[in-house]
Amino acid sequence: MERSKDWLRQAEKDLEHALHSIEAKDYEWACFSAQQSAEKAIKAVYQKNHIEAFGHSITKLLENLKEKPSDEIIECAKILDKFYIPTRYPNSFDTGAPCDYFTEKEAKEAIKCAEKIIRFCKELLK
Repeated sequence: MERSKDWLRQAEKDLEHALHSIEAKDYEWACFSAQQSAEKAIKAVYQKNHIEAFGHSITKLLENLKEKPSDEIIECAKILDKFYIPTRYPNSFDTGAPCDYFTEKEAKEAIKCAEKIIRFCKELLK
C-alpha cells in the first residue's frame, strides 16, 4: 500500500515540533526534529515511487532519487545529517549532554533546511 501522504503529513508535523522546540529553547530537539522532518519527506517520495528507502542519511536518500536535487538542497541535507545522532546521545561529546551544545542559530538553520527539502519533495509528489 502506497502511503506517501502519511509520510509527508508526519514530516510536516515533525517540522511543527521543531518550531515549538525553538520556543521552548530545546535546540537539540529542534535540530533533530528538523532532520526527521526532511528524512520523512524524502521517504514520502520513495513511497510514491514504490521504492524501498534504507537508512537515515538525507544526503544519500536524495542522491539516490531519479530527480536530482540542487546543490543547495544537498548542502542542506549535509547540515541536517549531522543532527541525527549527536542531538540525542550524551556520548556524542566528551562531557555534558546534547542540550549543552546546540544553539538557537543552529536550530533555525536546521528548520530552514528542512523547509527547503520538504518543498523539493512536495514538488516531486505533485
